[in-house]
Amino acid sequence: MGYQFVHLLVHILIRLVARVRVEGWDRVPKSGSFIVVANHIGRLDAMLVYYFLDRKDIIMIVAEKYRKSAFWRFFVKQVDGIFIDRYQADYSAMRQVLKRLQQGGVLGMTPEGTRSKDGKMHQGRSGTAYLGAKTGVLMVPVGNDGSDDSELVRRLKRLRKLDVTLRVGEPFRLPPLVARQREAQLNEYTEDIMCRIAALLPEWRRGYYADHPGVQIYLQRSVDQPAD
Repeated sequence: MGYQFVHLLVHILIRLVARVRVEGWDRVPKSGSFIVVANHIGRLDAMLVYYFLDRKDIIMIVAEKYRKSAFWRFFVKQVDGIFIDRYQADYSAMRQVLKRLQQGGVLGMTPEGTRSKDGKMHQGRSGTAYLGAKTGVLMVPVGNDGSDDSELVRRLKRLRKLDVTLRVGEPFRLPPLVARQREAQLNEYTEDIMCRIAALLPEWRRGYYADHPGVQIYLQRSVDQPAD
């Protein structure tokens, strides 16, 4: 009952404040476990996951600081979300996430770990890469363009809707980690994830990864194999 209420509430709120366009929807797996990886530019992003994916087994990870907010406590409880401490090794939260992924759930993650206040990509953290390599599930990169907090406020003051575009890239898997190469692999995998996301964004949003050669590789692939 809680999920149905939140699902309805999210759709109503998103439609009231934004026009959402999804490019590459055919690339999203229709079933099974996978991890959506995206850039994080606004507080609306958490709701966009539920608007974007019509599934009841979404695994929502929320920063511990939002536990102070009555709204977010309610939201997280209704969707059976997981609060996580981003600044310490939160093994309890990670075990919950791994268990639910293995049970077939869908996880939404922002590798940067925190919201970008300037709308540009910041350096990614290795937690997302660890989960992808540990579970071996498909990872689906998504470029989120338009849900910035500052733009949301500006548009609401003018009674105008946000224009949000979600671009879906090719799903991929990360190879298992090798004990002696773990740190190097996690760094490599994190860079790869971030470059895949950056290639789905306008040039000015790529930020830290704007000049990364990996971005150019994925941009060229998109030209060679355009989406249907």
